[in-house]
Amino acid sequence: MHEARGLKPPPAAVVGHSLSALATPALLIELDAFEANLARMAELAEKASVALRPHAKAHKSVAIAERQVAAGAVGICCQKLSEAYPFVAAGIGSIHLSNEFIGPDKAAMAAELAAHTRLSVCVDDVRQVQEIGAAAARAGVRIVVLPEVDVGQGRCGVASADELLALVEAIDGQKALRFGGLQGYHGGVQHIEAWAQRREAAQRAAEATAGYVRQLEARGLRCPVVTGGGTGTAEFDLASGVYTEIQPGSYLFLDGHYGAIEWQGALQPLHALFVAATVMSAARPGVAVCDVGLKSVAVDSGLPHVWPRDAEGALNYAAANDEHGVLEVSEVESTTLLGEKLWLVPGHCDPTVNLHDAYVCVRGERIEAVWAIEARGLSR
Repeated sequence: MHEARGLKPPPAAVVGHSLSALATPALLIELDAFEANLARMAELAEKASVALRPHAKAHKSVAIAERQVAAGAVGICCQKLSEAYPFVAAGIGSIHLSNEFIGPDKAAMAAELAAHTRLSVCVDDVRQVQEIGAAAARAGVRIVVLPEVDVGQGRCGVASADELLALVEAIDGQKALRFGGLQGYHGGVQHIEAWAQRREAAQRAAEATAGYVRQLEARGLRCPVVTGGGTGTAEFDLASGVYTEIQPGSYLFLDGHYGAIEWQGALQPLHALFVAATVMSAARPGVAVCDVGLKSVAVDSGLPHVWPRDAEGALNYAAANDEHGVLEVSEVESTTLLGEKLWLVPGHCDPTVNLHDAYVCVRGERIEAVWAIEARGLSR
């Protein structure tokens, strides 16, 4: 027996090779669609004179963040402090932490990050302000703080002008902090299926956000930044006149959940993210089994579907086990599918991405690039 120290599996993909040589499961980006989505959102934001700060929690990749900034984004959003570290290390110069955190360990992480990038964070409690202010003062850094207001989500954010004013006063009382404006985000409206109903819900959220801005202005307090919005409401948020920047993330990929809603007008993303699978067993009539299960695709927003859509007449992804995806087969003999490669559209891109180490970027039948997913698993 030879010694096996240092033994590693071969790479799933080699740049320059044919797509037929791809090992599965693999997370794919179809570059033509990806680049079209990237350019379109940047164009819409520029036309509206609204800053674009895409959400990196959707992709967790430095290579993608760099392309977003190169296309005109002012920076990125991260949802967790640890998630921001690879982007800061790569030189992304402006990061907004669009989520609350508490505890001296988290405050110390924020202060460390702020020494290397322009960092803004969200709060909805005075105790958060105090911890962040103390950590920033000890580290000799300045952190921009945006109170979050609840505009209908019912999750995070203060729900009254008095609570908001208390936060602004607490921020003003910390020498190492600076009031930066407001965050008003309503994730619950992003996936409303009907376009007109989604527009109305987005308008209500924008009006609620604007109400908080007016209440601060009545007290002589200006909001330099009003940030919020997401992929499903981006076109409405851009036109609202309320937000100075928007935070879409999934627009790059268009997962199954977003693909199921109605799109009209200027923003109609294309499917760009897929999980490549191989039919590994076809031993039973009417059933095929592929190698993409729960460890390769998230199912919180439904099971993946076979791409292109018209393939679903013959193949339906019916159940996900740990390592297996069970496909119902009609119109063809299941035994003929053994070894076939399939493209699956995940229901939800964010948690699916978090299951993989890298993207395999394809154009036509060629593997053009492999991009690392550096922030995978960084959820502190």
